[in-house]
Amino acid sequence: MAGAALRLTTLAGELLGRPFPVRIRAWDGSESGPPGGPVLVVRHRRALRRLLWRPGELGLARAWVAGEIDVDGDLYAALGLLAGILWERPAGPGKGVHPLRDPRLRAAARGLLSLGGPLPPPPPPAEETRRRSGPLHTRGRDRRAISHHYDVGNDFYGLVLGPSMVYSCAYWDEGDGTLEDAQRDKLDLVCRKLGLKEGDRLLDVGCGWGSMAVHAAREYGARVTGITLSREQAAYARKRIADEGLTDRVEIRVQDFRDVHDGPYDAVSSIGMAEHVGRVRYREYADQLLSLLVPGGRLLNHQIARRPEPDESAYELDAFIDRYVFPDGELSPLGRTVTALEDAGFEVRDVEAIREHYARTLRAWVANLESAWPRAVRLVSPGRARVWRLYMAASAVAFERNQIGVDQILAVRTPASGASGMRARTRDWR
Repeated sequence: MAGAALRLTTLAGELLGRPFPVRIRAWDGSESGPPGGPVLVVRHRRALRRLLWRPGELGLARAWVAGEIDVDGDLYAALGLLAGILWERPAGPGKGVHPLRDPRLRAAARGLLSLGGPLPPPPPPAEETRRRSGPLHTRGRDRRAISHHYDVGNDFYGLVLGPSMVYSCAYWDEGDGTLEDAQRDKLDLVCRKLGLKEGDRLLDVGCGWGSMAVHAAREYGARVTGITLSREQAAYARKRIADEGLTDRVEIRVQDFRDVHDGPYDAVSSIGMAEHVGRVRYREYADQLLSLLVPGGRLLNHQIARRPEPDESAYELDAFIDRYVFPDGELSPLGRTVTALEDAGFEVRDVEAIREHYARTLRAWVANLESAWPRAVRLVSPGRARVWRLYMAASAVAFERNQIGVDQILAVRTPASGASGMRARTRDWR
């Protein structure tokens, strides 16, 4: 009888209509597939039952988080080879359909049954969020979603992010600088785009662990209000601000952006926060930020963007990201974001795409995580550490392959006179 690995590669090849691109090592020690590259290790036949009951990305993600599958070798290379199967599949018969209901996939289902056994599917790993119901992006639901991702321990985030404690795309301005250099350069670029000067009031929406607030207050003399929904982030940021001697210039609040009413501000920074807002709330987000700015005030909106869908109404949240990483997180195409800001009354003055910078940032975070893996597992759990490794590595590949991007949008609340305060040379921060 053929080994399990050969049966798996044969089954996968029949399903795909071409050879499976990655070598497989099965739980019985057998191997099959192209040599010389990364190896997909199927440690337990339970992984096949997960795929049978939840075909595609979510079934694979559950098996990964549970430790039932792994990669021996270059994880990025493996994800690149598998991208055409997982994320770049053309729409067609069987998409989103259970195998037993799709004639094209019935043979695959029978093969999985024979290898994995007909037992019921295992329960999802503990790190998966429960299914949610009710309206999207209410205050309570957003608060719970933020807590799921950010309130996992500041020590764990420190291990991944490094001393900068900045959880957004760095800006690799020159050469071979460190991650900390690149994050400092990003924060400084934001401050320059906002035209910050001594005494300006800055609202930092989604302030994280306080890095932007500290930089703007210390280097530019701004008076900063930072808001976050994460209590752990707020506690860390407040201590950091006290240690820097900046309590007279910086205030950190646990507050929803919809509940900020103490404008006007001279500038607003929103760095890696708008992905949590969602389509149903984005216009409210844009209206609220506009209302908080003085005439001539600037907004710097730093946001991940997805590529447009041929049919935008068919867009679905990424199953792995939604269940394990950012519950209810939504990406929008750049054009939709710009349109929403303009519809609210902003004048968009500049858009800078920094997609390649995020791929490099993510690889640096993965390297930090991998270099301290035993400690990371102790700080959270094996499953959650595996979630992070997969989501960051897969995101790096997605940025590199231009599946997603990230953009800094500079917008102004231009007064009726048209005097925006911008120079004739738009990029006056260079």
